[in-house]
Amino acid sequence: MLKRFFSFLFSAFLIFSVIFCPVTVKAYEVTGFDITAKAGMLVSLDTGEILYSNNIDQKLYPASITKIMTVTLMLESDKYDPDGKVAMTEEVQRLISGTGSAVSNLQIGEEITQTDLVYTVLMSSFGDCAILAAIYYGGSVENFVAMMNGKAVELGLDSTHYANPVGLHDENNYTTVRDIYTLTEYALKNDTFKEVCETTRYTIKATNMSGERVISTTNLLQDNTTNYYYQYAKGVKTGYTDEAGRCLVSTASYNGYNYMCILMNCPTTGDKRYEFTESADLYRWAFNNFSFKEVANSTEPVCEMPVELSLDTDFVPLYFEEPFVSVLPNDADDSTIVVKTSLSSESVDAPVKKGDVLGTAEIIYAEQVIGTVNLVAGNNVKESRLLIALRYVKEFFGSVYMKIVYALIAIAILIFILMIIKLNIARIRKRKVKYIPYGKRKGDRNEH
Repeated sequence: MLKRFFSFLFSAFLIFSVIFCPVTVKAYEVTGFDITAKAGMLVSLDTGEILYSNNIDQKLYPASITKIMTVTLMLESDKYDPDGKVAMTEEVQRLISGTGSAVSNLQIGEEITQTDLVYTVLMSSFGDCAILAAIYYGGSVENFVAMMNGKAVELGLDSTHYANPVGLHDENNYTTVRDIYTLTEYALKNDTFKEVCETTRYTIKATNMSGERVISTTNLLQDNTTNYYYQYAKGVKTGYTDEAGRCLVSTASYNGYNYMCILMNCPTTGDKRYEFTESADLYRWAFNNFSFKEVANSTEPVCEMPVELSLDTDFVPLYFEEPFVSVLPNDADDSTIVVKTSLSSESVDAPVKKGDVLGTAEIIYAEQVIGTVNLVAGNNVKESRLLIALRYVKEFFGSVYMKIVYALIAIAILIFILMIIKLNIARIRKRKVKYIPYGKRKGDRNEH
């Protein structure tokens, strides 16, 4: 009874602390500049936390951001051979003609290595090379597009659909900022992809029809010959159509901090390239105003969990499985960070091993969950064989089968009682003697 009482008090305390404790938070706000992009996101590649977001789930046209998927499939294909040759075809030039896409000017029959082909698609964004890759690796443009959509499903890009490998405008070629982040994070795990998209200049080897030629990146953040150069920027992909506006996926690293910025549908009016200036502004804002903070360590207990079947203790302390580090504003007040615990059950049965996962804790800042950490047992708890035996006995006598037995016994007892009562009544009736007055019996004898 005492254990149950303390368990109740502990549970009540947890509920009270989560619901009624005051929370003071403030949201991340971009200050000092405006973002004109229709949709965008700045996310930490170190922690996965989003520092800036706008319309990240709105479906948009990706333009040449599409080629991130195109190159991903190229590099994952069984046919990919870095030194293997691929020749430009008349079919490719016919398909790209009149689309307005940038082209490589490769001649029909001209052969380049597959490594060079990757650079022409990802770094310089040539549409004819994207179609050439689709036909070579997919057998046809249609089949390659089906492969693209299949990969989107595999990666969980629920709001993405592809209609071509180039990014040419099509009502059925759409995605979201969130999906672009998921895809790009996946693509950057491939070392070749990462190297290509971070390259500023590349020399295509001499071919059977041309000498060496140098091609350049379309990402002006990486190009130190332009006014948009940002020294900490790397990759990833640009995109543009009238319908999609100016688009840019990029990354930047400085002093141990790594971010990805995605800006979609930036204005196309005037000479200013907003996708570059605003990406750089967001990076500066993050580098100057945010830093790593250890929100929670793994040396102090977070809460306790009731323990059953042990005579040693009634509770086991729970700790963070590992320290939780977050990217937070430099002026973030630790008192505004809330830890919301969620235990896997009301109590745990002994034995308990140190490190057993017994729940989770959400780390909340600025009214947003910035992370989830497992809660683990801080020490071992031995079971009591006596308490285990008593539980088995209790469970046995409280089981459904025993309840049926109890019911049958009760019915048998009731029947037995009824039978006893019935027999007693019969006996009483047999013992009754008819009463005849004394005088009347004497007179009867005189008459005879």
